[in-house]
Amino acid sequence: MPRGLFITFEGLDGSGKTTQINRLAAWLKKRGLKTLVTRQPGGTKTGDRIRSLVLSSRSKGLAPMAEMALMFADRAQVIAEVLNPALASGEIVLCDRFTDSTEAYQGGGRELGSEIVLELHRLICGGVQPDLTLLLLPSLEPSLERARRRNQRAVEESGEDETRFELEQEAFHSRVWRKYREIAAREPGRVVLIEGDLSIDEVHGRIVEAVAKRLAGVGAGMLK
Repeated sequence: MPRGLFITFEGLDGSGKTTQINRLAAWLKKRGLKTLVTRQPGGTKTGDRIRSLVLSSRSKGLAPMAEMALMFADRAQVIAEVLNPALASGEIVLCDRFTDSTEAYQGGGRELGSEIVLELHRLICGGVQPDLTLLLLPSLEPSLERARRRNQRAVEESGEDETRFELEQEAFHSRVWRKYREIAAREPGRVVLIEGDLSIDEVHGRIVEAVAKRLAGVGAGMLK
């Protein structure tokens, strides 16, 4: 059976990733393509426990290196438990964040640098790399404001606290934003940069165009 396709979504919180992942999943399923949606951190029982630790504001004393190690522990688990089996069965996997997020947030935001992130990816992820990465980069301030409002609603409605990164200062998020642009410039063959304050429909249109092109390239047949 041919290997499936691994597509990741990247960007700051509040950039619209969740909306666009759900729209792309529906678009793919409508065309009869078996599709799995997962996320990082999370996507497994172990990963969900890591997620609750890493994203909670109660973990404010977490050291940057410990934070990065937890991200890769989560990634190793989702690769073994979810990603590799799905790709082996020919599924299209849509993942909300992957190693690019670690390079942007820990490498850029925490100023640990790209080299250590990429080396850990090589050692831990066993060569698993997205076939296509869709990087959503609207303006920084509106994205952060949307993420903060969303997370605050979640705290009020369900008690789910995932506010830790949004509590960081603007300089942190600026470093993340710049690192994402650096990744896109370094890997134009994999990363499709969708930049600017576009409508949901405009972003979806660009995503569909990029995904249809990649599917045609791997012989997935005609897409309408």
